[in-house]
Amino acid sequence: MPSVDSSIDMKSLAPVLERHLPALGSATVRKFGRGQSNPTYLVEGNRQRYVLRTKPPGKLLRSAHMVEREFRVMKALSGSGVPVPRMIALVEDGESPLGRAFFLMEYVQGRVFYDPVIPGISVEARTQIYDQMNATLARLHGVDPVAVGLSDFGKPGDYFGRQTRRWTKQYLASRYRPNGDMDRLAGWLANNLPEDDSSALVHGDYRLDNMIFAEDEVRVAALLDWELSTLGHPLADLAYQCMQWRLPNAGGLRGLGGVDRGSLGLPTERDYVTAYCRRRSVRYPEKWEFYLVFSFFRLAAILEGVARRAIDGNASNPETALSYGESVPVLAKMAVEILEGESQ
Repeated sequence: MPSVDSSIDMKSLAPVLERHLPALGSATVRKFGRGQSNPTYLVEGNRQRYVLRTKPPGKLLRSAHMVEREFRVMKALSGSGVPVPRMIALVEDGESPLGRAFFLMEYVQGRVFYDPVIPGISVEARTQIYDQMNATLARLHGVDPVAVGLSDFGKPGDYFGRQTRRWTKQYLASRYRPNGDMDRLAGWLANNLPEDDSSALVHGDYRLDNMIFAEDEVRVAALLDWELSTLGHPLADLAYQCMQWRLPNAGGLRGLGGVDRGSLGLPTERDYVTAYCRRRSVRYPEKWEFYLVFSFFRLAAILEGVARRAIDGNASNPETALSYGESVPVLAKMAVEILEGESQ
């Protein structure tokens, strides 16, 4: 459940709420406990609910925590067939009473599944949930960025080259301890970039717990957390989600490693990729290992940054942030094992 957060000055925020949500009346703002990147709050008043999402306080890495991009992409996707909440208002840095940018959006009622095993539901429902995730990803990658006004949402071409350079730089800026595996991965990725340069609107953090499922049916009601979205290679999203099949189920990363997937109605990684390719009418990807290695490296770089914010004193949830930092060596080691398996 959300908790009261004293960092939100309600007196300063009230005029903004009155301007954009006049029927709200006297409102309360409570912070959602989960999540590390951009602090998110439940805004309640007069039997209405909305969501406020803001940058974290303190000094931030350049191009990180871009709530402005989140707002823009979700607003652009309204009516596209990709399920997103209705956007209400963006308040940018220079005009924000909080001292940092934030936006207001619709509150979507539904279910969020934090464990990819999804306990407590039927085998049939579990199979349908994974199929809905697959279909939603294929639908997103089928959106024409020009048609929804996002032609300038990213640079065309060299996606993996640019992303490898970006996350290597971000990792080095955040690093608080040496890691030889991460150094090796950065070099390997830079020297093994794929020739395929397909482009689509990509989510950047596509996973089960960034989705809200309808309460009364197996349907993705909203896809959230678009901070890392851009124009890029669609296989980046697919491989990022497919890390879930390899990560251990025990611990904070909560993957499907070691789980008897067949008895639970869960697809294999290959079956999931095949279903996605069928929906998009594309071939099964060559050099699939590259995309997986890239995804592990990128996630490790992100989590190093999360932990660094805790060390610097501006994490949304410091204890959890530090625990995420402990996952970095695990992710890097798993990526090196994939890399070595490919070279044999």
